[in-house]
Amino acid sequence: MTEGHRITVGPSGRHVRVRHGGLLLAESDDALVLRETGCPDRYYLPPGDVRLDLLAPSGTHTYCPFKGTASYWSLPGAPDLVWAYPDPKPGVAEIRDHLCFYEPEVS
Repeated sequence: MTEGHRITVGPSGRHVRVRHGGLLLAESDDALVLRETGCPDRYYLPPGDVRLDLLAPSGTHTYCPFKGTASYWSLPGAPDLVWAYPDPKPGVAEIRDHLCFYEPEVS
């Protein structure tokens, strides 16, 4: 990690729900929250709590020097809506294969 950059991962302890266009895509009480310097909190949901049957792999991949290479999934009309780290860096290993969405509902 670079000087002053910090990432923590742990149980969110919150109910996380994800909708897109009125369609419920995910709902979890077992989400992890990733807190990273300079970024909004991100909730990573276990795959069993996500409607994977509605998502299609997009072929997009991005690289983060702190987390590793992310893979993306899309809905029709919503490209790269979801991402995950299938092989994350050791410091964030807990998020392996958990899925993240841009704007979840958190309660």
